[in-house]
Amino acid sequence: MWCNFLPENVQIWLFFAFFFSFAVKVPMIPVHVWLPEAHVEAPTAGSVLLAGILLKLGGYGMIRFLVPLFPFGTFYFLPFVYVISLLGVLYTSAVTVRQVDLKKIIAYSSVGHMNFVTLGLFSLTFNGLSGSIFLMLSHGIVSSALFICIGILYDRYKTRVLFYYGGLTTVMPLFSTFFLILTLANMGLPGLSNFVGEILVLLGVFAGNGVTAFLAAIGTILGGIYSIWLYNRLVFGQFNSNILTTYSDLNKREFFILAMLSFISLFFGIFPNGILNVLYSPIMYNILFIYNDYLLFYY
Repeated sequence: MWCNFLPENVQIWLFFAFFFSFAVKVPMIPVHVWLPEAHVEAPTAGSVLLAGILLKLGGYGMIRFLVPLFPFGTFYFLPFVYVISLLGVLYTSAVTVRQVDLKKIIAYSSVGHMNFVTLGLFSLTFNGLSGSIFLMLSHGIVSSALFICIGILYDRYKTRVLFYYGGLTTVMPLFSTFFLILTLANMGLPGLSNFVGEILVLLGVFAGNGVTAFLAAIGTILGGIYSIWLYNRLVFGQFNSNILTTYSDLNKREFFILAMLSFISLFFGIFPNGILNVLYSPIMYNILFIYNDYLLFYY
């Protein structure tokens, strides 16, 4: 390819420009602040499209264009990318604990998961790259379903402030059940789809840098903290009948939407080869191992 003959200093500058263009879309620190605000202002359908499809364009651009076009720039900036990806995982997980807007909680959680994706992508290992693609697909299912859950609550109670909620299991048992499944998926519980992507990413990162993998694993612990705390405050406790004066459980349309998305997460958590076999196909095999060709060129 023509990029193999670009001078190294040119590759460095071009990589830097392309990287920050895609980093805004992922998003990565310090260009992540637009995402929570966008989710807060967007309707439920907009949040679903943003989390399920549009955020994946940044990861796709890095996989398909950034690393193959600028291999020297990739290795030159590898420590830098690791650092800001780790900051994204740890910082946004810690910030999520302090949020009171339900949409912002899921939005900051999305930032953390997408930075997990970049960690796996730049591990330049087969497990890491497979895990990053798998996690992007899983995040599109789980995060979208969580935004639908928040939209269901907002349609009924016209507020997203967490302090007004509590005890929903007494009046919305079906909603509470699906929200539990999706919350467990979001925190990476084994048997659900996010776990497969996260464990593959950690294995890929650990093969190159054990310290980075250890710090990234701390991010998964923080994810469990804010996920369980959110569910506990939202679903358990005493129902606030003074503010939440009317209530109803899921209707048929909402039930089938959440049931379908929950089933997909559960199915690919138990049978991940449905996706991984596609990644191991000859076409994806060439994409995932294209990095080794550039390694041979430079070293």
